[in-house]
Parts: sequence; C-alpha cells; structure tokens
Amino acid sequence: MHVAPVGGTAVQDHVALAEIELCGDLIIAASAADEDRLSLESIDEVLKVSQARTYERDHQQTRDADL
Repeated sequence: MHVAPVGGTAVQDHVALAEIELCGDLIIAASAADEDRLSLESIDEVLKVSQARTYERDHQQTRDADL
C-alpha cells in the first residue's frame, strides 16, 4: 500500500482550481434561476466576462502606449 508522505507535498493547479470555482458559480446560478436554462447573458454575468474583457482591453491599451 502506498501512502502519501506527510508534510505538504500536494501540488495545486491554480488554473484547475479557478475552473472548478467557475463551475460552482454556474451551478449555484442555475439552481437559483427561475427559468429552465441560463441565458447567455446570465452566463456571461456569472463568469464576469465583461469585466475580463474590460480588464484585457485596458491592459492592452497600456502595453500599446508603452511601445
């Protein structure tokens, strides 16, 4: 039998953890929704798509200005 050593050898995949959190957010939103399915707009809102696009656009403009 193989037992994992004690002492913090666990590896965290931050991308996987973020994806799991987003899935959880979608599940919570879907369970609280009145309709059978979430609309695309609702999904974007839960996933904060517009905030991510604004952040990306602002940082691209900053990078362009630095060139």
